[in-house]
Amino acid sequence: MMSEKRSQIEAVTFDLDDTLVQYERSPAEVLRTSFEILEVEPLFSVEEYYARYDEFARKCNSMEALRSECFAALAAENGYERQLGRDVANTFSNERDQSNVELLPSADRVLDEFSRRYQVAIITNGARDAQQRKIGAVDLEQWTDTAVVAGRNLLPKPNSEPFERAMESLDVSPSTTVHVGDSLETDIAGATAAGLDSVWISPDDDRQGFDPTYRVASIGDLLQPPWTADSVSDTR
Repeated sequence: MMSEKRSQIEAVTFDLDDTLVQYERSPAEVLRTSFEILEVEPLFSVEEYYARYDEFARKCNSMEALRSECFAALAAENGYERQLGRDVANTFSNERDQSNVELLPSADRVLDEFSRRYQVAIITNGARDAQQRKIGAVDLEQWTDTAVVAGRNLLPKPNSEPFERAMESLDVSPSTTVHVGDSLETDIAGATAAGLDSVWISPDDDRQGFDPTYRVASIGDLLQPPWTADSVSDTR
């Protein structure tokens, strides 16, 4: 069903990691390599790291500090010395290049088209230095009007503050803005809290109690935006 709201979209905000870009080497692979280099058994899983990432992003002002504090805490909680966790963090940092990212397939085509039709912003959680290096590595500045990195001095998604900061920078309202992301817990919940329509990128439709406005299987599907009248991918 066509709505007045969809006909007036002025801005599109995007999540960064696994929405626009991906690591050429996954964090799980780098963590596994770090354990192997140090010749220690796995002290914690990458899922444990992901679960605590935003917590430590709020406390630390760099990616290196975030990993050091997070890995030390995870090691201690799993019965190992905190210093061993810091050693893993140092090795991980040596192995991980934050600029070693690539655009997801079709992301450049979507951004090229959207930058001509809408204002475009990035809203991402994480350490500012790391996220800015990713943005620069694939030259996202050529398509975007602003980037909001939430974590240290700004409450991270799913809090509404990062969305409000982006809309303020673009001088747009929730009714004319749509957010695109791959995470139900941060992107969809955060967009909903801020009053935005949302597009969830997922190959399956297990919404787990969340309520995205639209779902597309991949970012390339946005070449035919689901909020436009002629789209066939509207899953509202």
